[in-house]
Amino acid sequence: MTESSTLQELGAHLSALTESVAARAVTMEEGEWRRPYAPGKWTRAEVLGHLLDSAAHNHQRFARALHAESLTAAGYDSAGQVRVQRYGHAPISLLTNSWTAQNRLLSYVLAQIPAAKEETPCLVGSAPPMTLRELAFDYVAHLEHHLRQIFGDEPIGYSSLVWPPAGRWL
Repeated sequence: MTESSTLQELGAHLSALTESVAARAVTMEEGEWRRPYAPGKWTRAEVLGHLLDSAAHNHQRFARALHAESLTAAGYDSAGQVRVQRYGHAPISLLTNSWTAQNRLLSYVLAQIPAAKEETPCLVGSAPPMTLRELAFDYVAHLEHHLRQIFGDEPIGYSSLVWPPAGRWL
């Protein structure tokens, strides 16, 4: 999987990754989820909660960009959302089941984006302008970045996508 792949391939990759993560997540002990992935960082449960927020925000961005000439969307306070939603205390099965369902849907949505909409201009928060295609690949790269915080380099089906992308985020 590279940024030159099609959005249909990206959707298929996200689908396979989602199933792999779902299978691995159920084998993790509660204590693993409740420990920070590194000293002073979020717990793995909080990282997964952040990924739930990311999926929800990006689903709306994708849908809005698909039926508009362009997209302008606000960013969000990820740390604030993780804190006020208390993901670190949420039932792990609730988090994993919700994340799996959201990403199954997003894999379908990404695979349905027509070529004619790939270049739709998107402005998200303070990020540099990007196309809908770039936004879709950024979503999956960001997701994999955080999945590595939860699962490390376990063979769950990571792509070669890099986040943050060079030159896009400061």
